Formats: sequence, structure tokens, C-alpha cells
Amino acid sequence: MNQLSRLLTTLSLAAREQHLVQLLELNERTAQFGLTLAPDDVRQLMAARSETLRHYGRLETGIEATKELIEAFAESPFINRDNYVSALHELQELFYHLKNETEDEIGDSRLIEIMRDCFDRECGGSLELLRDKLEEYAAAYRFEAMRERLDEGEDDE
Repeated sequence: MNQLSRLLTTLSLAAREQHLVQLLELNERTAQFGLTLAPDDVRQLMAARSETLRHYGRLETGIEATKELIEAFAESPFINRDNYVSALHELQELFYHLKNETEDEIGDSRLIEIMRDCFDRECGGSLELLRDKLEEYAAAYRFEAMRERLDEGEDDE
């Protein structure tokens, strides 16, 4: 059992290092917006991601959603070098919250597109306002999904 435990730990460390490299490689794209992440920034972001996933009872082995968030929001006129890392922490948490609230029925790319559009347009770059708007969106989404299920139930009769 000790060997299995060591093997899993080694694999986990290798995956974390691979994720670190993948996120640092995004600096090549985001640098054009004056935004880069240091290795410590990425480690903190990944630690926050792990904590968020644990909080929401989610399991994800890949980091595609985090990569998409970074790429999408790097282009926002409201993200700058001073708020970049803290914004990514908040956006990542909002993303997984919204995934849970919409019961994973919206794809990652579409969800990130909704977040970015709302952040830039309706919220004027306010993360607090974005959180409120996304809560409204999730509630409306759940209501509509429930209504559709009820309508389908009536059709069955």
C-alpha cells in the first residue's frame, strides 16, 4: 500500500508541475495585455482552485477551464497588472460556483463567455457586481429549467 501511495503522490506532483508549466506558457499570449503570472502566482491560483473544487464537491483533473478564464479575461479592459491575480482568483471561484448553480448544464466555454460579456458590459469591471449578476442569471436559469421539466411532465399525461 505504501508503494501505491507513493506512486499516486508522484503522479499528483507531476500533474501539478505540468499544470504550472501550461499556465506559465499562457504568459506568451497575455503579455501583450501587460499581464503575466509568476510561478508563485500560478501556485497560489492552483491552490485556490483546489480549495474551491473541494468546497463545491467537484473533481477536475485538467485545468482547461482555468486556462480559458485566463485567456478570456486577459483581453478585458478592466483587468490590469494590479488586479490580475486577485481577479483570476475571484473569477475562478465564480466560475465553479456558477457551474454548480446551473448543474453543469452549460459548457465551460459558454459559461466563460457569459461571465466575460457581463463583466465587461453590465458590470463595468466590478467583480462584486458580476457576482450579483451571475447569481441572478443562475436563479433565472434554474427557474427556466424547472419550468421546462414541469412542462415536459404535463406533456407526458
